[in-house]
Amino acid sequence: MFVEVSQLRVQYGGRPQPAVEDVSFGLAAGDIGVLIGPSGCGKTTLLRAIAGLERASAGEIRIGGALVGSAGVHVPAEARRIGMVFQDYALFPHLDVGRNVGFGIEHLPRAERASRVAQSLELVGLAGIERRFPHELSGGQQQRVALARALAPQPQLLLLDEPFSNLDVDLRERLAHEVRSILKEAQTTALFVTHDQMEAFAIGDAIGVMHEARLHQWDDAYTLYHRPATRFVADFIGHGVFAPATLREVENQVVVETPLGELTDMAECPLPCAFVGGQCDVLLRADDIVHDDAAPVKAEILRKSFRGSEFLYTLRLASGQIVMAHVPSHHDHHIGEWIGIRAEVDHVVTFNRTCPLNGNELCQLPCKILPERLAVDSAVAQRGDH
Repeated sequence: MFVEVSQLRVQYGGRPQPAVEDVSFGLAAGDIGVLIGPSGCGKTTLLRAIAGLERASAGEIRIGGALVGSAGVHVPAEARRIGMVFQDYALFPHLDVGRNVGFGIEHLPRAERASRVAQSLELVGLAGIERRFPHELSGGQQQRVALARALAPQPQLLLLDEPFSNLDVDLRERLAHEVRSILKEAQTTALFVTHDQMEAFAIGDAIGVMHEARLHQWDDAYTLYHRPATRFVADFIGHGVFAPATLREVENQVVVETPLGELTDMAECPLPCAFVGGQCDVLLRADDIVHDDAAPVKAEILRKSFRGSEFLYTLRLASGQIVMAHVPSHHDHHIGEWIGIRAEVDHVVTFNRTCPLNGNELCQLPCKILPERLAVDSAVAQRGDH
């Protein structure tokens, strides 16, 4: 791995709780990583620690195999060959674009500096605007100039802190795709911080979800969505709800009893013995719920959000259980109307309904029933720490 963070802790003096606690992940050379999570979760502090702007209290940070941060080692930011793009772009208003982009390479001979500036601007699609000033550019163009300035010194790692947050939603997603293409063309290893899931999905090869100073999961977008490692990740990523369920074994097949009826033929379903009495919570995402007028289960529409090609319906079953569903937008039902729904769950994700030690840990075991595995699973369920 090109970037390796191992059991990192960052703790500010005078504060009882660390800003970053026991964080470990790796980022391969040329890959783009993204850190997401709610405000105050520690993602920007983690980025600043990697940049050398914050000291590590414990653990290690390695870049290109070299130790740059630990409790006893702190390589200063200027010696780490890291480029940074900030939320506010930090362009100098009194300097034209060419001098902004060339600001970090003033040590180069004039001809080489001019060539590097031109190459960087061409890479971000802004060739030929060296003599324009930041106030003459759109927000998206200013962001590209900031990116060109960060790339001009040819850093070994690029760090970006909420780089698109000042842009409108449509431009933000489009620019995220464009920046990904730029970074891939430049073969630049990069780490983003954002609070926008769609932005993270658009740009990241690997995405880390942080909460309360800890990294809950570091994975690709597909795995985060379909196989969340903790209850927080399951709740934070996408739209869905947790519904009470009971797992039963019927003729060597696991059946999941839910408020929407029984789910069967679950290839990735855990064994009933994974939970005390088979009682658990199952994650039902909006795309797991299908609108079907012929379905025996009916639900009342509480809210609906128009998304262009589809509605996001919030529904209430007769039992009171709330579920969500993506429904094609030509199925324009009224709030208060009852519609038929059924579950089509491809990835069963279950959690302990209540656990005194750790109610957030994912429980997802293979369905193949082996005597030795059953014994282990039963012991784990009885301990209550699964």
